[in-house]
Amino acid sequence: MIVLKSRREIDKMRAASRIVAEVLEGVRHLVCPGVSTFDLEKFASAETLKHGARCAFLGYHEYPSSLCCSPNNQVVHGIPNKDFLKSGDILSLDFGVIYDDFYGDAAITVPVGDVSEAAKNLISVTENSLYSAIEMAVPGNRLGDISSAIQIYVESRGYSVVRDFVGHGIGRSLHEDPQIPNYGFPGKGVMLKPGMVFAIEPMINEKAHDVKVLSDNWTVVTCDGGLSAHFEHTVAITENGPEILTRIC
Repeated sequence: MIVLKSRREIDKMRAASRIVAEVLEGVRHLVCPGVSTFDLEKFASAETLKHGARCAFLGYHEYPSSLCCSPNNQVVHGIPNKDFLKSGDILSLDFGVIYDDFYGDAAITVPVGDVSEAAKNLISVTENSLYSAIEMAVPGNRLGDISSAIQIYVESRGYSVVRDFVGHGIGRSLHEDPQIPNYGFPGKGVMLKPGMVFAIEPMINEKAHDVKVLSDNWTVVTCDGGLSAHFEHTVAITENGPEILTRIC
């Protein structure tokens, strides 16, 4: 069941999402060669407490950290560790909080030091595919219009859309209906209405779309070793079109 949010509830989600955006922006500025993802984890946890919020991921289905850190061929759900980042790496950062009973959720992929043109292009295409999808998040469109916008944008540029992990509704729970695949057919699926709030999150691979979960039961990697990038925004559908709640204006 898709839960429509009232204006008051969206206001609360806007506050939670603002915290997510500010913490992620702080983490972004810390990313450099010689920093460990455990350092980033500590920063995100401390900043969340300063805002009076709680980290959404810590303990969620027994996930052991507050921040998902997925370098290079890791797609999503990478667990922070004490290994140092190196120049040329790319790093996907996924983060969420709960504040005043509502969730916010976002992800970015950032370069570490000097990265290849191929890595820069993958990051750019993935981020742009997210905004192509958000443009479709208007009343009267269908869920498939969001999904297909990502697939068309990405595949036309020679990249692959991850099939095994998807976006989702969000609100009082971190994951609500509906699931939002990053591939599909325009004009299909539920009709979009004001009050729907979605976490739209393309995960895009440099090579094939196939992925696997490592023995830690969390970390997802590309099967062929190719790079992967991930971007996500929490987006409210309003009478006036999409509102990105996790963007710092």
